[in-house]
Amino acid sequence: MLIKRPSDIRPSEITNEAHYWGRRRFIGTSALAGVMASAGVLWPGFARGRTSGSAVQGNDELTPLEDVISYNNFYEFGTGKEDPAKNAHTLKPRPWDVVVEGEVHKPKTFGIEDIWRRFPPEERVYRLRCVEAWSMVVPWLGFPLRSLLDEVQPTSQARFVEFTTLLDPEQMPGQRRSVLPWPYVEGLRLDEAMHPLTLLALGLYGKALPNQNGAPIRLVVPWKYGFKSIKSIVRIRLVREQPQATWNAVAPREYGFYANVNPSVDHPRWTQARERRIGELRRRPTLPFNGYADQVAELYSGMDLARYF
Repeated sequence: MLIKRPSDIRPSEITNEAHYWGRRRFIGTSALAGVMASAGVLWPGFARGRTSGSAVQGNDELTPLEDVISYNNFYEFGTGKEDPAKNAHTLKPRPWDVVVEGEVHKPKTFGIEDIWRRFPPEERVYRLRCVEAWSMVVPWLGFPLRSLLDEVQPTSQARFVEFTTLLDPEQMPGQRRSVLPWPYVEGLRLDEAMHPLTLLALGLYGKALPNQNGAPIRLVVPWKYGFKSIKSIVRIRLVREQPQATWNAVAPREYGFYANVNPSVDHPRWTQARERRIGELRRRPTLPFNGYADQVAELYSGMDLARYF
């Protein structure tokens, strides 16, 4: 279902709210910072300017906030695109811990307030593309995953990074149905995880992540299809062997482990050669690696990208 772009919502009006909060002197103790984060407001002072990925051109307008928060894939709250916005109010993003373990020298559990404090987010505008041939351009608030991994110091045996979503059917009612094996799991190769474009996102449009968008912390990998950008992360494990990612396990013919945007490799049920931006009627050509080829193509040098899709 295509959701029309609201005429009364402008990105400039939304991001101005961030400056409003910044002027209110909500800078101080970590306890106060936790209150701010749980209320969904901007951490003051960190987003001063925008760092855009090279694939986002001047004519790539931001997807309106209303579309970003109302058109989602998040099966933990329902299989329809509108279900997460209706059902995700049951998620409790505070308190929240992220365990980082496995092939690391310094395993650690990070509380979400500690993450906000120790890894102050910056704003990055990335395009995110879904396999259903639609895409959106979102101003994410986040920090490179590499910053967190550097703290735990991966061992020489670490080759992949496995991510796991919260498992709690009370908070995530979609988990009461066996539409997928729960909890949701995703994975990256270590060099992909350490790439500077790979983001742990804490917010969008100047505010903490809404529940339906993966609160309180999610992955954003802009050159891959959106299902790789796992939401509501509670565990990050560095491992020796390639993880069994959920969609790759459920439908390996349709969803490869790498999930790089490749317009020359179609999904079995639809073409990937063209895409439609949320809020637009026209379709546009899909760019290799979602337009980030200059930055990431070297990661896959020598690989058959039709086989390792």
